[in-house]
Amino acid sequence: MGLAVVVVVIAARFIVPLGIPRRPVPALLAALVLDAVDQTVFQSVGADFDGYQSYDKALDVYYLAIAYASTLRNWPPGLAFTTARFLWYYRLVGVAAFELTGARPLLLVFPNTFEYYFLAYEVIRTGRDPRRLSRRCILALAGGIWVFVKLPQEWWIHIARLDVTEQLADHPQLASWLAAAAAATLAGCTWWLHRGRPRDWPSTTRVDAHLPSVAVGPARAVPLRSRIFLGMVGEKALLVSLVVVIFAQVLPTMEATATQIVLSTSTFITANAVVSQLLARHGTSWTSTLSQFLAMAAVNAGITVTLRLLPGERGASFDVASSLFFLLLLTLLVTFHDRYRTVRRERAALLGPAGHPVSGRHTLPPPSGRR
Repeated sequence: MGLAVVVVVIAARFIVPLGIPRRPVPALLAALVLDAVDQTVFQSVGADFDGYQSYDKALDVYYLAIAYASTLRNWPPGLAFTTARFLWYYRLVGVAAFELTGARPLLLVFPNTFEYYFLAYEVIRTGRDPRRLSRRCILALAGGIWVFVKLPQEWWIHIARLDVTEQLADHPQLASWLAAAAAATLAGCTWWLHRGRPRDWPSTTRVDAHLPSVAVGPARAVPLRSRIFLGMVGEKALLVSLVVVIFAQVLPTMEATATQIVLSTSTFITANAVVSQLLARHGTSWTSTLSQFLAMAAVNAGITVTLRLLPGERGASFDVASSLFFLLLLTLLVTFHDRYRTVRRERAALLGPAGHPVSGRHTLPPPSGRR
C-alpha cells in the first residue's frame, strides 16, 4: 500500500506539470499543492526517506523547467520575459550548486523567485493584458516577491528547518493567521485586477484564449555555424545539463561526476540539434507536441546507441533504467524548448515590434507606461 501511494504521488508530480503551458495557473497551483503535501503523505504511509530534500528539489526543478518553457510559448519579448529567464537560471544554478555541495545556505542566496513571479504574471493574465505592465511594475513585482516572500520562505524551510505541519499542530493560532493573510492577499489582488477599468478580456485560465492562434510548421533550418544555432545549442546544453546534474543526485545508480554529466549532455544536445536541423532542412514538421516528443525520443535513442558504440568508456557508469529515464527527461525538455521556440517565432510574425497584435480580435491599445 505504501509503495503504491509513493508511486502515485511521484507520477502525479511528473504528469500534472504537463498542463502548465496551456493552463498555467491551475496546473502550477496543483504542482505547488503536491509539492507541499507529498512529504506528509509519505510519512502517513510510513514511506519517509533520507533523500527527500534532493528528490523534492529535483521535481521542483522539473515542473519549473516546464514553466520556463511555457514562457517561450506564451510570453512576448520584453522585460517581463527577460526577468523570468534571469530568475529561472539564477535559481537553477543555485539548486545545482546545493546538490553538489550540500550547503543549505545556497538555497537562501539563490531563492526560487521565478516560481511566484511566473504565477503572479499568469494570474494577472487571466483578466488583464500583462503587456500593459510598466518596467517599474515588473521590477517591483519581482523584487517584492524576492525580498518579502521567498527569502523568508527559504529561511523557514532550509535554514530554520521548520516543518509547516508540525508548526500548525504546535501552534493552532498560526493557521488562523495564515488563513487571514491569504484572504487579505487574495482580496488585494482581486481589487488590483478590477480597479479603475474593465478587464481586457473575459476571465479565463486558458492562456490560448487571448493569444494569436498559430499553426506550427517545420522548425527553421539555420547554418550549423551560425550564432542562432550556437545560441540555441548553448541554452539547451546549459538547461538540460543543470537539470540532469540535479536529478543525478537523486538516482543512486548514477555514478558519473558533474563534469562527466555536463560533457556527455552537451555532446548529446549538440548531436540532437544537428539531427533536428537536418530534419528541418527536409521540411519535417510535427502535428502535435506528443508526435514531436515520440519522434525525437526515437532519434535520441538512436543517438544514444551510436554514442555508446564509440570507442572508450562513454556511458559505462549508467545502467539501463537510469539511461532510459534521462533519455526521456532530456527528450521532453528539448521537445518543449524546440517546439515553443517555433511557436514563439510564428506568433512574432503576427505581432508588431512592441509585441502587440497588429490585427484581428486580439488588437489592444499599447501599454500606458503607468501601473
